Amino acid sequence: MMLYDCRSPADRDRGIAAAIEAVKNGELVVLPTDTVYGIGADAFTPYAVKALLDAKGRGRQMPPPVLIGSRHTLDGLVFSLPTAARDLVEAFWPGALTIVVEHSPSLQWDLGDKTGTVAVRMPLHPVALEVLRETGPMAVSSANKTGQPAAVTAEEARDQLSYSVRAYLEAGPCPDPVPSTIVDLTGEVPQLLRAGAIPLEKLRDVVPDLVDGRGV
Repeated sequence: MMLYDCRSPADRDRGIAAAIEAVKNGELVVLPTDTVYGIGADAFTPYAVKALLDAKGRGRQMPPPVLIGSRHTLDGLVFSLPTAARDLVEAFWPGALTIVVEHSPSLQWDLGDKTGTVAVRMPLHPVALEVLRETGPMAVSSANKTGQPAAVTAEEARDQLSYSVRAYLEAGPCPDPVPSTIVDLTGEVPQLLRAGAIPLEKLRDVVPDLVDGRGV
């Protein structure tokens, strides 16, 4: 278990290299994002995803989202991307928008019990993007035990997750620790599933027929 201070150029290079190696070896890492810190694993290594869920104390009924390092990666994950999804990605990626889409049936992964769909995001954080561009898609959830506050520094995450994580990448406190907005694009009409950093009004500027699906 190592914590690397990515605010130092030398430590940043060492930390990113260590994180990439850990992910490729099926181990867990904690990395900064533009929302809160995330605990991540290779999305295509089932035992690594299980270790992520175990570290959080979460069951398979709540599959983790997937973070990607470029918009082009999204095309490799989905069979057909709806126009509304493309428009939202164009407007808000990289950024605090998570989209739920139908993933390609040929993908060899096991993220949990809900099959056929995946929640995907491209974060707006240089450290996260540098790692993701080398590792490929990562299953990433907030870096905290289920029921505990989301970590806004890597040190806070280490206090909760301890030795379950191989490498912690510290980049200082999250400037705006609001969770990402989640939009479901798997149905006939786009639906807001979770309010977050991007308000509903801004989303509707891009996709006017977006409905609030939170039941409030």
